[in-house]
Amino acid sequence: MPKMKTHRGAAKRFKRTGSGKIRRNSAFTSHILTSKTTKRKRNLRKSSIMAPGDAKRIKAII
Repeated sequence: MPKMKTHRGAAKRFKRTGSGKIRRNSAFTSHILTSKTTKRKRNLRKSSIMAPGDAKRIKAII
């Protein structure tokens, strides 16, 4: 069976850390920012680690 191709959309959104976990950026940061507080917008800038169940699926496609 041939190798599985990388899902390019996922490859642009997710990165693998040194320990093998999947890092993702937060949603809700692109528009309608006037109704969101400064604190909320600041916290949304930070990346976070994906949940184990979701990370398993992402690892398969990147």
